[in-house]
Amino acid sequence: MNILAQKILAAPHGKTALFSAGQAGFIIKSASGQLLGIDLYLSDCVERLEAHMGFKRLLPRILSPYDFDFDCLIATHPHFDHFDFDSVPELMSNGRTRLFASVECEALVDRLQMTNDRITYVKPGDTCECGDFRLHFVSCDHGEGAPDAVGVIAEADGRLIYEAGDTCLRLDRAEEYLSFGVPDVMIAPINGAFGNMNEEDCARFAAALSPKLTVPCHYGMFASHGGNPGLFMKKMEKICPELPYTLMTQGEAIII
Repeated sequence: MNILAQKILAAPHGKTALFSAGQAGFIIKSASGQLLGIDLYLSDCVERLEAHMGFKRLLPRILSPYDFDFDCLIATHPHFDHFDFDSVPELMSNGRTRLFASVECEALVDRLQMTNDRITYVKPGDTCECGDFRLHFVSCDHGEGAPDAVGVIAEADGRLIYEAGDTCLRLDRAEEYLSFGVPDVMIAPINGAFGNMNEEDCARFAAALSPKLTVPCHYGMFASHGGNPGLFMKKMEKICPELPYTLMTQGEAIII
């Protein structure tokens, strides 16, 4: 069993836990033990499909698609590090996992010939129920490359975990995100490439939303993606020094 699977199993029952799977991938384990996976990248498909050294996987694979039966999965947009073309069919092969994917992902699902009644295509404004999780899909701005990309605010055990998805800085949408309440955790990109927020943008975004904890993501996996967690720390300390944040290593768990 892989490293992350061992940590998920060891997480205390009765607590809500958040795990980093690397890149923009996160797993939420509810107090009762149900599992939600967001934008999990578990394979090497990006380098294979893009045929570019800049997309070579630089972080180890620490979870197998067959380690767990997830209750639900989210793919915020169809880029292969968010909709893992090799792993999604394996994750869905158990006959029970539900997938919530942006509408643009339907073309990839069709290519994989895996269309079934456990797949729901979502857009900003949608709210879906999946076991212990209530999923509020919100807008993001990932540019023309993924115009229908979504972010998600996941409710579990009275906690709010906001995964911004791949997006540039849109302070004008802060009211939309806060309409569900102040996030207990906000996860947002810092790589500053491909239409995403950079380190300063993420700090400014945190200042606007005042989450109880900010977690940067989308760095370290690919050479071409950028993202400097040390610079993010400096920007947080300058722009909003009163707000807590943490850097999650791949495979790390925190109790929310």
